[in-house]
Amino acid sequence: MCDPYGVTMAAVIDIAQDSGLWIRDSEIISGVPGAAPAAHGRGALAVVRGFGGRSVVTRAYATSPLRLLMPKNHGSAAWVYTSSFGGGLVDGDRIALDVDVGPGAAAFLSTQASTKVYRSPRGASTELHARVRAGGLLAVMPDPIVCFAGSRYQQIQSFDLSADGGLVLVDWVSSGRHASGERWAFHEYVARLRARVDGGPVLHDALALRRDDGDLRERLGRFDVLAAVLILGTRLRDRAAELAARVAATGVVRRAAQLVSATPVGEGGCLVRVAGTSFEQTARTVREYLGFLPGLLGDDPWARKW
Repeated sequence: MCDPYGVTMAAVIDIAQDSGLWIRDSEIISGVPGAAPAAHGRGALAVVRGFGGRSVVTRAYATSPLRLLMPKNHGSAAWVYTSSFGGGLVDGDRIALDVDVGPGAAAFLSTQASTKVYRSPRGASTELHARVRAGGLLAVMPDPIVCFAGSRYQQIQSFDLSADGGLVLVDWVSSGRHASGERWAFHEYVARLRARVDGGPVLHDALALRRDDGDLRERLGRFDVLAAVLILGTRLRDRAAELAARVAATGVVRRAAQLVSATPVGEGGCLVRVAGTSFEQTARTVREYLGFLPGLLGDDPWARKW
């Protein structure tokens, strides 16, 4: 029987994914880094559902300093990890990634490690623009942003979903290299999150932390990580409702190690914010909140992380 979302895939794609190579317009190119990294990196990903229900990457294009890695997994979703040459963002770096998840396809997008933002008087920035088509699923689960002292960073993430598509997103920032004595010592961190469902806006959220607005260490006190968890799309309506109810049932404890709040988004979506005193504890909380995700992906993305 023909898969209703099925498309014919060239055998070269399976070979490329098994070999850990990049794919650009269905042409295999090696992942050998070029010469000096450029300051502006662009990337494009396309994921479709093939025969048998397994999602495959049909397009993976990246220019330095952005890198795209596609490891094998035991589930039905396509896994893609981003990284950068040099291990972080330096002054003037600009990275933009476009993602397209086709009908019925599933993709897991993460990072190899935390995104480090080095001292940057002019600033560095990243953008992620993604479309999730009918019946598709996109899980965006990066490690946290770590802004070094004196750094400036801006981030834009925008998502356009079909109503019966699904989005699971984690977005978080740590206080920096607090083990080295740096806590909220960066100059600026600005993150914008936008989402549309069937073309209509349902979310426009922003977080701005600027030293010029007051001492960040004093304002954020004992907290060392700020996290946001977004669940969106009708296929995830029940999951979002369960999470919102769980957060609502959480009692308020004086000087708690975590502060948690939940806000409804669109029709059946949910945005949860967490302020935590430790990354490890916050990571455990996020993992518990999203305990349903391995079942949707067919494999556990946290088995070797967090």
